[in-house]
Amino acid sequence: MAVSKTIFITGGASGIGRAVAVKFGSEGWFVGLADVNEGGMKETAALIPAGKSSTHKLDVRDRVAWDEALAACAKASAKTGNGTIDVVFNNAGIPLGGNLVEKNVAEIERCLDINLKGVLFGAQAAHPWLKASAPGSCLLNTASAAGIYGTPGASVYSATKFGVRAITECLDGEWSPDGIKVCDLMPGFIDTPLIDMNPNQQSNEGIRERVLEAGLEITPVTEVAEAAWKAVHSDTLHNRVGKTAHRIAFAARWMPGRLRKMTRTNLKPRGGK
Repeated sequence: MAVSKTIFITGGASGIGRAVAVKFGSEGWFVGLADVNEGGMKETAALIPAGKSSTHKLDVRDRVAWDEALAACAKASAKTGNGTIDVVFNNAGIPLGGNLVEKNVAEIERCLDINLKGVLFGAQAAHPWLKASAPGSCLLNTASAAGIYGTPGASVYSATKFGVRAITECLDGEWSPDGIKVCDLMPGFIDTPLIDMNPNQQSNEGIRERVLEAGLEITPVTEVAEAAWKAVHSDTLHNRVGKTAHRIAFAARWMPGRLRKMTRTNLKPRGGK
């Protein structure tokens, strides 16, 4: 019987993290789930074959906790696998929308710390594990379509996702000699609990409502899970998910002037149309 591989997923209690966990679990992988939401992690674990997952309470802003969680995951995976970690999915993140002047210091710092510092800490902690299981190991980061072109009303969030994109590109070069693949996902608006949150503390209008009013599509989370599986098993650096992400990328490359005009007049890019 082949020894199963192991993926460690942050933000595994819900949304993209849960969908990716279910996908890899269904393919026979051992899944290490990490999150601050212990109840949500248990619900995700119940969707994975028995004995093929572990849960680890982790605040991605805590660098020491990263080392502890990865070591615990490897120990748990040794029961059905080889005790190594083959993929680390740097996925945990929070939304923050609205005009920059509407945001307070606490929510700006929280978004920066979780979405950006958490990814840096995760990559740093993951490196020795991924190097040990290379070649074929992978660091997968969750970026966003907001990391392709800056969007009005998402200055802080976009900054973090541009940062994740940069981290991915930097580590793709840094870690290549170690045989570690580095890539990211760039989804548009995904049907997860995050899209039902308010964009910031001063707003009572949910993100989902704003997206639908703008005429943008909401992509099923299962599509992101399939993209994650493909990303780990291919050589694509940036993996766009959903029509919005593809349209923004097309417009940013081929019609930047028109895209700029659209963002300044609150119109959405329509690819080549």
